[in-house]
Amino acid sequence: MALLLRLLARIGRTFLGFLAMFGRLFIYFAQTLSHIVRPPFYGREFALALVNIGWLSLPVVGLTAIFTGGALALQIYAGGSRFDVESVVPQIVAIGIVRELGPVMVGLMIAARVTSSIAAEIATMKVTEQIDALITLSTNPMKYLTVPRVLAALITVPILVGIGDIVGVMGGYLVSTYSLGFNHAAYIQNTVSFLEPLDVISSLVKGAAFGVIAALLGCYFGMNSGRGAQGVGSATKSSVEAAAILILACNFLLTGVFFSL
Repeated sequence: MALLLRLLARIGRTFLGFLAMFGRLFIYFAQTLSHIVRPPFYGREFALALVNIGWLSLPVVGLTAIFTGGALALQIYAGGSRFDVESVVPQIVAIGIVRELGPVMVGLMIAARVTSSIAAEIATMKVTEQIDALITLSTNPMKYLTVPRVLAALITVPILVGIGDIVGVMGGYLVSTYSLGFNHAAYIQNTVSFLEPLDVISSLVKGAAFGVIAALLGCYFGMNSGRGAQGVGSATKSSVEAAAILILACNFLLTGVFFSL
């Protein structure tokens, strides 16, 4: 009985800790929104964030997308051959990449690359007292560090998702036409005719939401990191874990909104 009570108490403490962290994160997000519309604005930090989050993420997003699209085409063809429906490969690849795999894949890549980088950078600044120096110079750390990165992620991640969707569909096209014997023109026609505007819109909206989550969590855990090298490592690890979980949860909610559970 005592063991059961201790187990329940531990579960309760974990759940309450999660709720407390979620509340602090929501307050941090509200503060970020309030600072976005108020000057001063740091254009140089925003431009650097655009390059780091957007341009430098293109290689990993492109390579991941093209291999995912090709593997998806092979899987659908192998499964469809059991029921003599191999012809649906273009349609399923298109809808699978654009609706689901494209935005989630890019979101998780951004969480792995960008969230960890932001958290480690800001946590290191905190450990080396650079954030204290910003405050001494009358510079708001949230406006200088958080707002530019969140805005840059909001703009660039949907673009990365769009590029990932195109490259992923192209990966399926290359495998299907050169390895599985599909007609080039028919494959493209089936892909274009099957997709609807809502599919593309939902993909880009998911990208914007995932970008905000990734950048916001990197900044939050960096700002609230512990001291020393262990604090930097813990902040980086926690930021990536939280970003990945919230991206998948947000994907589920947005899918339900767009496509009616």
